[in-house]
Amino acid sequence: MTFASPDHVHAAMQWRYATKKFDASRKIDEPTWSVLEKCLVLTPSSFGMQPWKFFVVTDPAVKEQLPEASWGQAQPRDCSHMVVLANRTSAGPADVDRLVERTALVRNTDLSKLAGLRKMVVGFLENPQLPSNDWAAKQVYIALGQFMACAAMLGIDTCPMEGIDPARYDAILGIQQQGYQTCVGCAAGYRAEDDKYAQLAKVRFPVEEVIGRI
Repeated sequence: MTFASPDHVHAAMQWRYATKKFDASRKIDEPTWSVLEKCLVLTPSSFGMQPWKFFVVTDPAVKEQLPEASWGQAQPRDCSHMVVLANRTSAGPADVDRLVERTALVRNTDLSKLAGLRKMVVGFLENPQLPSNDWAAKQVYIALGQFMACAAMLGIDTCPMEGIDPARYDAILGIQQQGYQTCVGCAAGYRAEDDKYAQLAKVRFPVEEVIGRI
């Protein structure tokens, strides 16, 4: 396996920015998008529960409805792929059983050996430190970060979007009927040549102020 060099990673992170204007004529090719979908699926989550679903919107007719539900922002319409990251609205023992069964299948192990895992996760869900929706939403943000970083490594522009109306997105995309609710969006595609924000220097506090070494 060949890994990216430190310089490559740093350059990709410097290159990326929250794209304000996308080139609506440019689309992400299928092989590249397929990798990005796999990167979303590979996102780590607490207990491996994966309390999410990622809705990828490419239908022009549907995308045309999204700016009105996005504070008038055009990115959801003009980007190549609009990803709506949604979290589960509830989780219980049946969801844990599904995870345990999947684990046994993938790792070729006996279900009985996973009884301890099942007990621990069920116990957490029955006595959560946070409301279940808050816990699931925190997991979704891990996926958002992973998606944006992977996209930058592939030369794909992104714009994370909290400036959206989740209830409107749920209604437009039929998300809630599937047991999920919109958490955050992320537009992906290619920056427009005249997006002035692409040329602005990043404003970040110095490493010495942000990183604490103990």
